[in-house]
Amino acid sequence: MRGPQCFLYKPSRPGSASASAAAAAFGRRPAKPAKQASTACASSNPTSGTSAQYLECQRSAVRRNFPGSSTRRRTSSRASGRLTKSSSVAVANATVAFPESRAWRKRAYDPRTKRKIVKTFADLSAAKAWRADTYAQVSRGERRATAPATFREIAESWIEKAENGEILTRSGDPYKPSALRGYRQGIELYLIVEVGHLRIGNVERRDLQRIVGKLQAEGRSASTVRNAIMPARRIFAWAKLEGYANLSPLDGLELPAVRGRRDRIATPAEAAALIGALPEGDRALWATAGYAGLRSGELRALDWSNVDLDAGIIRVGHAWDQKAGRIAPKSQAGVRDVPLSGTLRPYLAAHWLRAGRPTGGLVFGRSATNPFNPSSVNNRAKKAWATVEPKPLESIGLHELRHTFASFMIAAGVDFKKLSTYMGHPSVQITLDRYGHLLPGDEADSSAKLDAYIERTTATGS
Repeated sequence: MRGPQCFLYKPSRPGSASASAAAAAFGRRPAKPAKQASTACASSNPTSGTSAQYLECQRSAVRRNFPGSSTRRRTSSRASGRLTKSSSVAVANATVAFPESRAWRKRAYDPRTKRKIVKTFADLSAAKAWRADTYAQVSRGERRATAPATFREIAESWIEKAENGEILTRSGDPYKPSALRGYRQGIELYLIVEVGHLRIGNVERRDLQRIVGKLQAEGRSASTVRNAIMPARRIFAWAKLEGYANLSPLDGLELPAVRGRRDRIATPAEAAALIGALPEGDRALWATAGYAGLRSGELRALDWSNVDLDAGIIRVGHAWDQKAGRIAPKSQAGVRDVPLSGTLRPYLAAHWLRAGRPTGGLVFGRSATNPFNPSSVNNRAKKAWATVEPKPLESIGLHELRHTFASFMIAAGVDFKKLSTYMGHPSVQITLDRYGHLLPGDEADSSAKLDAYIERTTATGS
């Protein structure tokens, strides 16, 4: 049995041969002429009125003369076939021809959402092609009729669900409060201003490309432009899953390349000099960043109960958000044990003694419950390094010391799988992509290794 049928009809003068044929195609008896409709439509002819009025008048005439004939459904009786009752599709068309201009409107009915997919064309062949494509997409379940919701409504709903933990990141973790604050800023400052009023299914790539061009014209950095558009990527991914949109307008979107500078990495001797030049109360903090690789938020949340000086282990279990306070780490991989090296141990031991040998409370906090202020810590460090004689030291950040720790581990021969665990990365690929350039050796070293291998295998005949 054939699948669902698609029909195309062009409303004509009631009672004419073409009108009778159209009615017969839908299994209806030909309607009698409606002089009132013709007179009313003539009064709204585009030559004396507007095309929109004429179009609406013609559509009303179609509904009066062909009641219930806008769709027709046939389904397959084979449940194992390509189409079943649950996946059947009825596609219909209402075509209106203007005396001086033409508009061709297609309607595709989606039985899953019980809504119509409607689109208007200036060309009949394009309208027919769209109808065929839409019919196939709906039949395969690749397209559905979208809900009449605006981008603003969908964006606000996405933010609310992400904040409640109903929407997770691609790795399956809840969004960090700082990430959601950044997304909300991009949505409110850029996206809603430009496309918030549009239906979610009507937002096109050119709309977003216009936002990109506007930000670039204002002199915004490449990273700012990308951060402004990033929320849209998450919103449309969710909208497609929920049936609010069929396609993502971000496919093929052109974004400026981010040419970030390489993070500063200190040598072992330089790291020791930088830490030694700091005020005594700040040395343990900077040493933990450089010799254990903790993130800034993890340093702020580190508790004495998670520092085992005897076993030589730092247990990372939390991070600190500026507004939300103590939170879970960046990902599940962020919960980890980091080795407490012999280089780091004296700094932490001295800090513990100065703090009165506590068994709990924040390690680097202004108090047991109040974390350190990153800006204040950085300002004190820069001031100390700038006054070093005879030559001031080049400043470095806490996060750059984290990269320095990774470079030390690679130079020491620690394999990337273990390093990935110590850094709290979800996968070793992230570690390789981020720090692979730090692997020891150069082209000459690689060439020497290759020559040695060839000579060795040639000599043994293997």
